[in-house]
Amino acid sequence: MDAIYSTNLENIPLAGRGKVRDMYDLGDTLLIVATDRLSAFDVVFPTPIPWKGIVLTQLSLFWFNKTEQIVKNHLITGEVAEYPQELSPYKDMLRGRSMLVRKARPLEVECVVRGYLDGSAWREYRSTGRVCGIKLPEGLRQRDKLTEPLFTPATKATSGHDENITHSQAAEILGDETFEQVKTISIAIYKFAHNYLEERGLILSDTKFEFGIAGDELILIDECLTPDSSRFWQKEGYHPGGESISLDKQYVRDYVEEIGWDKSPPAPALPEDVIAQTTERYLTAYKIITGNDLKEKFTF
Repeated sequence: MDAIYSTNLENIPLAGRGKVRDMYDLGDTLLIVATDRLSAFDVVFPTPIPWKGIVLTQLSLFWFNKTEQIVKNHLITGEVAEYPQELSPYKDMLRGRSMLVRKARPLEVECVVRGYLDGSAWREYRSTGRVCGIKLPEGLRQRDKLTEPLFTPATKATSGHDENITHSQAAEILGDETFEQVKTISIAIYKFAHNYLEERGLILSDTKFEFGIAGDELILIDECLTPDSSRFWQKEGYHPGGESISLDKQYVRDYVEEIGWDKSPPAPALPEDVIAQTTERYLTAYKIITGNDLKEKFTF
């Protein structure tokens, strides 16, 4: 299938473009379209990843349904047949990769939960022995499982790199009550998803949630437990202190670090084999998590 790097819905107001998603203003609601753009280290790459936007959307739909007993979310529908009439000319392009959602005011903190020590948390631990101000035991290895999942909030950068912040900094931004809410909810979703995935041969190392306020209600927004927002490891190949087989964009992160990219714009173009491997990892994650083959569900 052809990858989609950007969208243009004529006569539909563009509300904004994120690193991956294009958002359109439909008045009382918002249309979110997941493109095949890829970002790593908070920089958008020039090379799209086929099927990526569909994987992100379909997994978000799956998890929004699974976790709604924990927290309500912004989803109205992901079925293009139920979209407003003015979107009908674009139904083929929107199918599988879009969601109609409630409007919400996004909170200015990203809610990260870590069950294992990796990524920026591992780098911070090696340097300070702490993660987001939380003291951890000495002698931990990369990818070690933590005794309890850690809530490690981060700033939301519209450009440049997100930065880990302490609990007190996050509470100052959000207010104490909202901070405690998102912390409790984030850890509850992580634990639910970790147990679900472990039974299916995947380890959820860490994941990022975003929340918003709709009216006076706190809801889950954006995406949920996808290979863009999470680290998924195959359980069979998991080795604390060693390599683990990832089914997420870590494969791209590893590649660009190997070629010596300095993580500043512009990002390098990705070769065909890296594109193909990334697509395959995203599709494999979808199949393991849902039990379904995405290419059988969507034919183009």
